[in-house]
Amino acid sequence: MLFSSLKKGVLVGLKTTWTLGKIIFPVTLIVAMLQYTPVLPWIIKLLTPVMKLIGLSGDAAIPLVLGNFLNLYAGIGAILSLDFSVKEVFILAVMMSFSHNLFIESGVAMKAGVKLWVILTTRLGLAFVSAAVINLVWHGGGEPAKYGLIEAQTEPAATFAGMLLQGFEKAGLGILQLAIIVIPLMIVIQILKDLQWLQKFSKVMAPITRSLGMQENTSTTMAAGLIFGLAYGAGVMIQAVEEDGVSKKDVTLAFIFLVACHAVVEDTLIFVPLGIPVWPLFLIRLGVAIALTLIVGTIWKRTGLIRRKEATYE
Repeated sequence: MLFSSLKKGVLVGLKTTWTLGKIIFPVTLIVAMLQYTPVLPWIIKLLTPVMKLIGLSGDAAIPLVLGNFLNLYAGIGAILSLDFSVKEVFILAVMMSFSHNLFIESGVAMKAGVKLWVILTTRLGLAFVSAAVINLVWHGGGEPAKYGLIEAQTEPAATFAGMLLQGFEKAGLGILQLAIIVIPLMIVIQILKDLQWLQKFSKVMAPITRSLGMQENTSTTMAAGLIFGLAYGAGVMIQAVEEDGVSKKDVTLAFIFLVACHAVVEDTLIFVPLGIPVWPLFLIRLGVAIALTLIVGTIWKRTGLIRRKEATYE
């Protein structure tokens, strides 16, 4: 039985890696090449007036663009190379925790059946609304930020061949990292399924998922997304949609929660080198995720009830 579970888990893991890899590889390669074009500077110039509306300097557009086009590491690397106040760094950290790696994570969310506009509206909306609220509420943090240590950034390529090689390297490493996480995760999930432990886990999580407006078969996906991240949680979600019959409504609600709060360990600790308090960052993400999911779930439920009543009267 164990060998059968291992075999099925590996096959599902490889299939998931292939499915997500077809999105991650080309997107990573394209974005890596865009760094050497006028596109990113143009976007940064375009966003500078918006930055001033939420209490940030024009330079803040640089880490936001890099964080959203690439990943949190690129955004944080940009922050460390610029001079910001403590308040600005905290606002940037909150914004990037909600909205980062948009191309890849939006792509895998779409693969799981979530509408693109839902993902983009939620992530970008949360980023800018949270920044505006923090800017209005927090009147301190004007002192210069003091950064910790972080790994040095790689040198930019000087030739087209070097740019292309660097892009392939980043894309390949992205796929490798995905496989290292997804395949063992799928093996463990398959073993837990065969031992029927997931059913027990779902029963324990059922009150929480139900309170958020989702069925209990969404609980495994929620846990995977919270621990491993949106892209890796999407792999579990794709499998759940295919095998467990997760509804489109539950898929959407789960991703609304996860876009606000995912990879809570990695995406929280990664901001430690910036010298900001990370507990408030974690609590803001978790609180917003719960509140937003409850609001959307309630509106969805009431809209459904209204439609059913209208259909009955007709």
